[in-house]
Amino acid sequence: MRRIGLAIIAIVTSFALAACGGSGAGGGAASSGASQAAGDTLVGVAMPTQTSERWIADGKAVKEGLEKAGYKVDLQYANDDIPTQTQQIDAMITAGAKLLIIAAIDGTALTSQLDNAASKGIKVISYDRLIRDSKNVDFYVSFDNYKVGVAQATALLYGMGITDRDGKATGSAAKGQDIEMFAGSLDDNNAHFFWNGAQDTLKPFIDDGTLVVKSKQATIEQAATLRWLQETAQKRMEDLLTSTYGGKGTGLKGVLSPYDGISRGIITALQGVGMGPTIKEGLPIVTGQDAEIASVKLIADGVQSSTIFKDTRKLAAEAVTAAQDFLSGKTPEANNTKDYDNGKKVVPSYLLEVDTVYTDNIQSLLVDSGYWTADEVKSGVAK
Repeated sequence: MRRIGLAIIAIVTSFALAACGGSGAGGGAASSGASQAAGDTLVGVAMPTQTSERWIADGKAVKEGLEKAGYKVDLQYANDDIPTQTQQIDAMITAGAKLLIIAAIDGTALTSQLDNAASKGIKVISYDRLIRDSKNVDFYVSFDNYKVGVAQATALLYGMGITDRDGKATGSAAKGQDIEMFAGSLDDNNAHFFWNGAQDTLKPFIDDGTLVVKSKQATIEQAATLRWLQETAQKRMEDLLTSTYGGKGTGLKGVLSPYDGISRGIITALQGVGMGPTIKEGLPIVTGQDAEIASVKLIADGVQSSTIFKDTRKLAAEAVTAAQDFLSGKTPEANNTKDYDNGKKVVPSYLLEVDTVYTDNIQSLLVDSGYWTADEVKSGVAK
């Protein structure tokens, strides 16, 4: 498990900065007085699943941060089941929650719950996944998801020797390099931002013939992975290898993957037809996201090329600070008020930056920051 203790330190630090007029969501609004006044105020926290280690960590960090601020917390995981999540949110409202923090399974499935919440004056913070088709989303905390897609595509290009790490073309790349592309779940708004950022970055190299999507499956609908499931991605990659690459992957140089679980499914399929087992031994470049420990080990071992690191300790801190602002009658500070239109309104948002993890910066980005330990990286298992 990620360093939850350090997550709480990060959250508490953000509170201290806010009390001193620091920047961030609701900078300057949080205070010890607000925390002391929290009393028996209930906050509902709805997370999508416990099958991904990042959501377990997010939920715990948000819960513990809110409890540190003096609030009562109802944290629920829905096991990627939409009816379960809607029922959980209904129960939170019935129990008297004064604020909801929701990481939605399906960003379009919560309209009635949010209508009910609004009728009772309950503020709603959309956490990392934008809730769509409702005017009753009050704030959004996430990462700059378009830039995540840019970073993923840049990591693919860099791994294939087409650009440097900053995305500048090397000028020495061969034409006609075959790639395949995977996307996330279409019901997750973030999947579209990731895809758009990646496509805008790859397009010049596809247009000039440097890259070729050999399967011609080049739309998000064709590339989508329902619920972001590893086994779904593995099956699609196996099918692509059979239909497009003669069952052996011949000529395939890179695979755009938006999430580490999907990446591991892709890699399993590639290795299953005899590719690799490492990049040095011919495994295609495979990107990722979330710095899950199993994938960090694969990067350290030269199997997965990269992952995008979204420090969810900071995300949890922003959610808690925004919650404190709302519950004390203040408006959280947004740093983006134009890009996140959910179909009914532009949702005020606070976006954090991301980093790309390669083999040579695991230590500085993940170990030195306390996100993972060296032993966890070596074993590939969270402790």
